[in-house]
Amino acid sequence: MTDIALPLPVPALRPPLRPAAPRPQRRAHAAWWGWQRWLQRLLLLAVVLVAMQPRAWDAERMLDAARRQGPQALAGARALQAAMHAAMDLDDEGKLQALNRVFNRRIVSRDDSEVWGQADYWASPLEMLGKGAGDCEDYAIAKFFSLVALGMPVGKLRLVYVRAQIGGADGPVQAHMVLAYYASPGGEPLILDSLVGDIRPASRRPDLAPVFSFNSEGLWQGVGSQAAGDPTARLSRWREILAKARAEGFL
Repeated sequence: MTDIALPLPVPALRPPLRPAAPRPQRRAHAAWWGWQRWLQRLLLLAVVLVAMQPRAWDAERMLDAARRQGPQALAGARALQAAMHAAMDLDDEGKLQALNRVFNRRIVSRDDSEVWGQADYWASPLEMLGKGAGDCEDYAIAKFFSLVALGMPVGKLRLVYVRAQIGGADGPVQAHMVLAYYASPGGEPLILDSLVGDIRPASRRPDLAPVFSFNSEGLWQGVGSQAAGDPTARLSRWREILAKARAEGFL
């Protein structure tokens, strides 16, 4: 008997099947992967923004400069950077206390003739740390540049030449330098000194009589607002110190 090929039944037309809904675990995985990619992008953006922020100081340049001056300077620079990092998020008063403490405790007060063999030498911060000793100018200069490196506005800080009454009212008067901090223009400054460990307002330092003050923005008679010229033009040692501070990574 011959087989007869019968036509196959034509299936009824149906609407196309919709894609199966993802399983719950696949949906959760996709959501997790989406959050992960979002976080990666956020972290990348944060890295870019941090890289765009100006550095308060050049840490590597500071350490390289310290290495060239010897192991004592390098140890001092590392200790200073640790203190600066710890003080970064503090308010102005906290920064003042931290940096004043670092230099007053680490540096021994010595005359320039003893440390440098010269009557008057203005040492950079790393030079002073390398020697472990310095005179009043060196303390004030090191505190000034370290605070500026922490982001403190230059306008709040002045180096002040004073006549200091040593040992009370009957003591001798000698030339001296301190660092003054102004919370507001024209306000009473706080005095950072190598002779006195704690920071005091100027009214509590009757032993100091200001002669002139300066910073990288100006030069003034006393501590007032009367300008006395350009400090970089009138003070050759200040020009030299600014160049050294830049080379050492403080500016």
